[in-house]
Amino acid sequence: MRATTARLLGPDDGPDVLPPAADELATLVSTVRGHLQLLIPEVDMAARKRSADDVPRYCALACIGEAEGKLRATARPGYGGAVAYARRLARVLGALCDHYETLGDS
Repeated sequence: MRATTARLLGPDDGPDVLPPAADELATLVSTVRGHLQLLIPEVDMAARKRSADDVPRYCALACIGEAEGKLRATARPGYGGAVAYARRLARVLGALCDHYETLGDS
């Protein structure tokens, strides 16, 4: 999952950096969406095992809501819109990976 996000974000993910080619971008978006669909229930289950006043639990559940919203959204028309959408998905996937690791550490 992290390798996929690195492909979209990488160390040079500024707005002036060239994005992946259009055919690769479609594959990466599908992959990230699939990763999110697998990871959301896992993070949710790990978060709900914690006490209701636990800060990492609260943050993880908020991130799940954000991820679900990103999955419902669609890319704006044009190539630039697809790249921005892919990067938003990648950022929320990276955040969910972080939450999964944090919740699993305790």
